[in-house]
Amino acid sequence: MVFKKMLRALGVGGPTVDTVLTESRVYPGGEIVGEVRMTGGDAPSDIDYIALSLVTRVERSEGGAAVVEFDRNVVSGRFPLAAGQSTVVPFRMPVPWEAPVTEVFGHHLHGMNLGLRTELAVAKAVDKGDLDALHIVPLPSQAAVLEAFSRLGFHFRSADLEHGRIHGVDQRLPFFQEIEFHPPRELARGISQVELTFVADPAGMAVVLEADRRPGMFSSGGDAFGRFHVTHDEAERTDWTALISQWLSEVSSRRPAHGFHGGGHHGGHHGGGGMGMVGGLAAGLVGGMVLGEVFEEVGESFFGDEG
Repeated sequence: MVFKKMLRALGVGGPTVDTVLTESRVYPGGEIVGEVRMTGGDAPSDIDYIALSLVTRVERSEGGAAVVEFDRNVVSGRFPLAAGQSTVVPFRMPVPWEAPVTEVFGHHLHGMNLGLRTELAVAKAVDKGDLDALHIVPLPSQAAVLEAFSRLGFHFRSADLEHGRIHGVDQRLPFFQEIEFHPPRELARGISQVELTFVADPAGMAVVLEADRRPGMFSSGGDAFGRFHVTHDEAERTDWTALISQWLSEVSSRRPAHGFHGGGHHGGHHGGGGMGMVGGLAAGLVGGMVLGEVFEEVGESFFGDEG
C-alpha cells in the first residue's frame, strides 16, 4: 500500500516522498513495517531528518476537538539527496498498546480516524505532509469482549476519544477511547447505552464499562461503572457473554449485586476457561464498580492544536 505525499512546504521542484506499508492493519502493541521512498527534486538537498507519527482527533473537555500527535519516531537522520536521486529508508515503528481500535471484524468504527504522517525536514523547512489512514484492529483479548456484546444483541452506536484519564488505571496516553453501544430490547428500559473502554499494556488490559441508567419511578438514573484488570490470556478464555450479561442485568434492574464479593479483583485465578473464570472476574468487575465519575479531566498541557 503506497501513501503518496507531495512536499508542499518545500516548493515546486523539491523532493517527493512515498511511505509504503507492508500492512496497513495492525494490532495495539504491534509494529508498523514499511519504507520511506524518496526522490530528489530539481536540485540537490540536505535531508535533516525523516519522522513518522500517529495522529488522531480527540474531544476536548470544554467542547470541540483537537488534532493530537500521540506517537512519533525519527526513522532517519541527516543525509544528502542528489537531484533526481532515489533512496529508500526502511522502518519498523511500534504501535502503542493503548492505540484506539478503528476497525472491528472488518468494519470501520464510525467516529474513529487515525492517520500516519510522514514528516520531512529539508534545510530547516519542515513538511508534515497529509494524514493517511491506518487501521488498528483489536487484540484477540479485546475481540473476545467485543464479540460478547454482539452475542448479547448490542448494536454499535459510535466511538470517540476523550481527553482525560481513568481513575485507578495505569494510563500512558492523555486520552481514552469510548466505544458506545445501544442495548438490546430486554435491557433498554433500564439502560440507554453502554460505553466500553480498553487500556492495554503488554501484560493485560483494563476494561471499563459505563452504563447510562434511565431514571425510574424511585430513581434519578445516573451512570454505573465497572472496572477491572485481566491478563490477555485470561481475557481470551473468559465467558464474557455470561459475565457482562449478569452485570448489566443487575445494573439495569438496580438490584444489589448478589454473589459478587471477594475484594474487587480477580487475583490469582489460573487455568480453566468459560464459566470457571466468570466468578473471579465478575468479583473484580462489580467489586470495582462505582457510582459517579471515574474519569479525570486533564489540562491542555498534554496536547495542542496542530499548527
